[in-house]
Amino acid sequence: MTKKIEFSIIIPIRVENDYLKETLQKLKLQTFKNFEVLVITDKISKNPSPAYKRNLGAKLSKGNYLAFIDDDSYPHKNWLKNAFKILKKYKNIAAVCGPCLTPPKDNIYQKASGLVWSSFLGSGGAGTYRNQISPSRFVDDFPSVNLIVNKEDFVKIKGFDTHHWPGEDTILCLNLTQKLNKKILYHPSIKVYHHRREVIKKHLQQITRYALHRGLFAKIYPENSRKIGYFLPSLFVLYLITLPITKIFWPLYLYLILLFANLLNYLFTYPLYLSLLTTITIPITHIYYGVLFIKGFFSKTLDFQSHHVNKKTGKYIGG
Repeated sequence: MTKKIEFSIIIPIRVENDYLKETLQKLKLQTFKNFEVLVITDKISKNPSPAYKRNLGAKLSKGNYLAFIDDDSYPHKNWLKNAFKILKKYKNIAAVCGPCLTPPKDNIYQKASGLVWSSFLGSGGAGTYRNQISPSRFVDDFPSVNLIVNKEDFVKIKGFDTHHWPGEDTILCLNLTQKLNKKILYHPSIKVYHHRREVIKKHLQQITRYALHRGLFAKIYPENSRKIGYFLPSLFVLYLITLPITKIFWPLYLYLILLFANLLNYLFTYPLYLSLLTTITIPITHIYYGVLFIKGFFSKTLDFQSHHVNKKTGKYIGG
């Protein structure tokens, strides 16, 4: 009798690339061996949408659980082992997820981006746990770079919404928690390593997509997108704009003190150049995100644009 497959690992990509090769190599090292891997390319799907590819992968899958990961990420060797243990332990769990850490071999500009995402000041506290190892908790939103979903529940909510990217994972999580009244558990042992976009240009190109969609979602999906951490950069931008009129300087002084304290904290662990680069990137990120969040909030819709690809190298162009 053939043993039932537990995990179907689904990886949506435009074309094959070096990051994918690394991901597949790391999957071979998994200590839990009962899984299949589905790599969904443009040729297979005839559609560049990551959400469409993930849905197609789910239809083709044979596993009890759908393990979503991106091609620019790779899992810890105990990724599936730990996830399986947790999924079997807890009742009423629709999905599990865990931290997306910066790979040790990323260059200094990628590491600076990772530090921005993982620091409380850099992320406004809204996504710190997503990018560093944090205590276990229930969450209502998590990116599909490290998200493992019960296939039965995935089918019940009809998978990912294909009208949004990014943000399709936010809608998926909302449907799992609201429509099915189930929970999503974040656990620090379910680790993946996610290659970062280099600061500053590629980092900001990635921020563009996130900020616009989060702004729009704060309006149309308030259940899991209307959190104070998402609004703080925009409030900071509005404060800076009105500063010449209000002449209230203490919030700016407080922000600079926090930024300096953050720098000192970095210097205990990281090299000087990396610490300075990250510290400079944080306020740039806040202002850039804050402006685009406002734009997204007041937009009626946002058009989907997939990654452009360098056909010679297979690498994505931009963030």
